[in-house]
Amino acid sequence: MGGAEDNGTRAVRLTIPAKPEYITLCRLALTGLSRLRPLPDETLADLKLALTEACSNSVRHAYADREGSVEILYELHEDRLVIEVLDEGEGFEAGETEKADELTEGGLGIAIIRAIADEFEVGERAGGTGSRLRFVKVLPT
Repeated sequence: MGGAEDNGTRAVRLTIPAKPEYITLCRLALTGLSRLRPLPDETLADLKLALTEACSNSVRHAYADREGSVEILYELHEDRLVIEVLDEGEGFEAGETEKADELTEGGLGIAIIRAIADEFEVGERAGGTGSRLRFVKVLPT
């Protein structure tokens, strides 16, 4: 886990194996960040749920039967938290909605993340290799 601070922004990058037992680490990192910028308990619980859904999607769908990793980027600003979940799995083709719809499999997936987040994007990772899911939560002042 690496970190950096720039202009009041705290950034952390976490890379985990694409296995369900590692998703807890993503949530723990978020809890740690919330100690730098205290959040209401309800907001933190909502963000943990959205993060769990996003990471679970990469763990379940990105790599099929091969090994892989999931990268989570956390950017804590004074007024918002930005989270990106990236993998190097199958990725998205332009206009493809099938994989996005898979997020609803076994739960509410994207609907949960959309309901919690103030901004939401899902698509290809830069360079076209894998998937990128990004959400932003505006933080109470």
